Amino acid sequence: MATPRRGSRPTPQSELITENPTGREKGFKAENIRVIAPTAEDAEVAKRLADRLAAGDGHRINPSDRTLVATIQASYERKRAGVSPEVEDFTLSDHERREFRAVQPTDTLRYLIYRYKYQKHPELKVIEQHPPCVQIEPTSICNFRCIMCYQIDETFSHKSSGFMGHMSLDLFKKVIDQIAGSVEAVTLASRGEPLLNLEILEMIAYCRGKFLALKVNTNAALLNERMAHGLLSSDMQTLVFSIDSADKEQYERIRVNGNFEKILANLELFQKLRETQYPHSQLVVRISGVKLNEHQEIDRMSNQWKRFADVVAFTNYTPWQDSYNNSVNDVTTPCTELWRRMFVWWDGTVNPCDFDYKSVLSHWNITESGQTVQDIWTSEQYDDLRKRHLSGNRGSLDPCRRCVMM
Repeated sequence: MATPRRGSRPTPQSELITENPTGREKGFKAENIRVIAPTAEDAEVAKRLADRLAAGDGHRINPSDRTLVATIQASYERKRAGVSPEVEDFTLSDHERREFRAVQPTDTLRYLIYRYKYQKHPELKVIEQHPPCVQIEPTSICNFRCIMCYQIDETFSHKSSGFMGHMSLDLFKKVIDQIAGSVEAVTLASRGEPLLNLEILEMIAYCRGKFLALKVNTNAALLNERMAHGLLSSDMQTLVFSIDSADKEQYERIRVNGNFEKILANLELFQKLRETQYPHSQLVVRISGVKLNEHQEIDRMSNQWKRFADVVAFTNYTPWQDSYNNSVNDVTTPCTELWRRMFVWWDGTVNPCDFDYKSVLSHWNITESGQTVQDIWTSEQYDDLRKRHLSGNRGSLDPCRRCVMM
């Protein structure tokens, strides 16, 4: 396994990045998200939940999940009554209610349980046998050099670094087979552009029927007609197009190597196919950028891209373009990623986060005998990372001591 080059020259920060977060929480800030398509209302969620329980769905899930369902039902009752929520309470956010609207009624409990575990288990520090989400990297190679991304760190992205490569279809299937039936959320993306893997459509097809929340993140540069058909004919839940601006000049300064007109044409092609050939598709399309400065306005983003998307949003910026040279900070709050998701990279390396894009924290590789997703997630080494964060000792871990994620 390659290791980061210590003492390397820090990557210069673009003048376009004026955000300077001292802490970052998972999710979207309310002011940085617009849900375009109609969503379910709280009353609709609560009613469908009650209807499925009356139909006997609660008897078909395990006892611990039945407890979660009862908590969710009580959460909606308290919310409707205007009662202050309990610490374990959970109700769906706006963008989750958009996803919920597309979920089949028979998958109601399945979706609510998955979202509870994804959102609340990291907060409550609950660990089960599998992570709520597994993020699989089809490739670490990218065709862009975005100013806020670790791809601009040439000690990582240069072809001689040892970090670059594509996941094989066989390895992908091995990971999928380990988690199908135990994990609901799988995201195909991490350090690179997923559509660069020539077998990406085969990978997506192999996931059919196995997960409730399959998601793909792409910069849309390679979104041709064949790719669009492959994505639209799949049963994935969410497709994210990574776009950071409504303005051509700003977009191309942020997403270096990106061409605004090409992206626009690709999205127009995709939307035409979606409307004319897949009118009953339940796919949720999100256009999501990284909030880097005050000139990126969510209303302008929404006006520019809403005809292509169900949700338009800015995610919170994390300074990971040069993780290992960031200043050491005083964040002591445990990072929720240690309870939320696991990353499996193209060569089988398993890592707890992508801020550590050179795998300093990794002790694991899925290709090695006896190392499965379950074994790694519940391993002593993984648990030691969590314990150090819980004890306020994340400052003893590099690059955790340079990260603002909480």
